[in-house]
Amino acid sequence: MKHFLRPLFDRVVIKELEPERFRRSGLLVPAGSNEPPPQHGIVLAVGQGQDWWEHVGFRMPIQPGDHVVFPASAGAWVEVDEERLLVCRVAELLGVMEEIPDGPEPGRVVD
Repeated sequence: MKHFLRPLFDRVVIKELEPERFRRSGLLVPAGSNEPPPQHGIVLAVGQGQDWWEHVGFRMPIQPGDHVVFPASAGAWVEVDEERLLVCRVAELLGVMEEIPDGPEPGRVVD
């Protein structure tokens, strides 16, 4: 039987991507830094958010399939069907990696 980990409240389930893909993404940690570099992965599942979010018009800012960056200290690692997954709160995420087309930066005027 296969299992699915359904996150509760404002938690997300992330499958970490391989470190070599991280280097190709363009994110760099300065040399000599004692902090481990941020990690990244693909969101597999998203909780429904906190019960008060709907009243203030806030929705979960990520969805399954998003490529996210998170600190090495984020959340808790669990093993489901021999697969290592991270469960963390959405507030622990550093950001979402998005692809932009080649060309000028958005909002930048080109002469």
